[in-house]
Amino acid sequence: MSYTVVWPDGSVEEEADSYLRMFEGSGTQKTYAYALVDHLRWRVREGVTTESVTFLDLQRYMGAVGAYVPMPFGRPWRVPPQRPYGQSALDVAAACLKGFYLHQFARTGTNSELRAALDVSRIPTQRDRSRAFLGHTLTSMPANPLATGKNKGRRRHPKMLPEGTRPSLLKAVNTARDAMVVTWLSDTSLRIGGLTGLHLVDLHLRENAACQECRDPHLHVCHRPGNPNRSAAKIKPDWRMIDGVITGGEIYRVSPAMISTYFTYMTTEYAKVATGHGMLLIQLAGPSRGEPWSADAARGMLKRAGRRADLPGRILPKAFRHQFTNDVLDASDGDPFVAKAVGNWASAKMVDEVYGHPDLHSPQFSRALEAVWGEDQ
Repeated sequence: MSYTVVWPDGSVEEEADSYLRMFEGSGTQKTYAYALVDHLRWRVREGVTTESVTFLDLQRYMGAVGAYVPMPFGRPWRVPPQRPYGQSALDVAAACLKGFYLHQFARTGTNSELRAALDVSRIPTQRDRSRAFLGHTLTSMPANPLATGKNKGRRRHPKMLPEGTRPSLLKAVNTARDAMVVTWLSDTSLRIGGLTGLHLVDLHLRENAACQECRDPHLHVCHRPGNPNRSAAKIKPDWRMIDGVITGGEIYRVSPAMISTYFTYMTTEYAKVATGHGMLLIQLAGPSRGEPWSADAARGMLKRAGRRADLPGRILPKAFRHQFTNDVLDASDGDPFVAKAVGNWASAKMVDEVYGHPDLHSPQFSRALEAVWGEDQ
């Protein structure tokens, strides 16, 4: 599936299309397409083009979508019910705009003043050198003057689930499918796109499965961009099917509770609906009964169940992943390598930075404070 930008009459926006083709076959193409279409709409309203836009205009746009810019940025752009971009979205927009305009300048050679303002560099940091191959030879790094730079410090600790979320949700859900989703999110670090993108062939819920990649019951999360419900795994390790057996992908071990809720769902609700798509999660009612269940539908189910259970705040799928990683880290005496392996995280260092926080109510924490305060004397 490819993404591009079109005008209201259906004609292709050539500048955006030529830039997005550079990311053919990747998730970046979709993300940048959404970022570009918003910017191009703003550009039409402001009456500027690639040839006439200035660096000041781009700063005004970043301010209009939510960045802190110490300047007036004109009429409001993202008005309710739209919300300002968060920090991650601002970083994406800044990277997209810089790449888009530098690509246009390389094609046409116009607007050299803006090109000089965007094509800048900075001195590499120690972190840059550590990440790069032959990092000691680095003399400069590309910089983005449109980036806000507010996320350069230590990672903020993610929001966890409210106390008693799992049992409360299991009492509040209405179907075996929904109970299975709550259980699978609670007992693994699965992302919602990976969960709703699962096929039945991805599940090896017995010991010593034919894939021979994990002797315990497990599942394989495989990136499939062509799923009918548009759900796809975020991480894209290689996978393949050999003689009907899935190998590769992201491997997650499954708990006995996950297997139990799976068989309850399959023998009751799934068995009543004949499906030919082979996906695990299906819609149980309505005109699309039997069709694959989407990630947005799963998010909506969790939101409604959280309200029925009187849980504070909105229950988000990613909070289960954060909670699971935090619990594994606590159970392993703070070993980030165990939490990394169990949760399929990219690095143990990131796990330690994000989740390796002290418990403010632990006996060790209290004893350390008492020793410093002199209360043990």
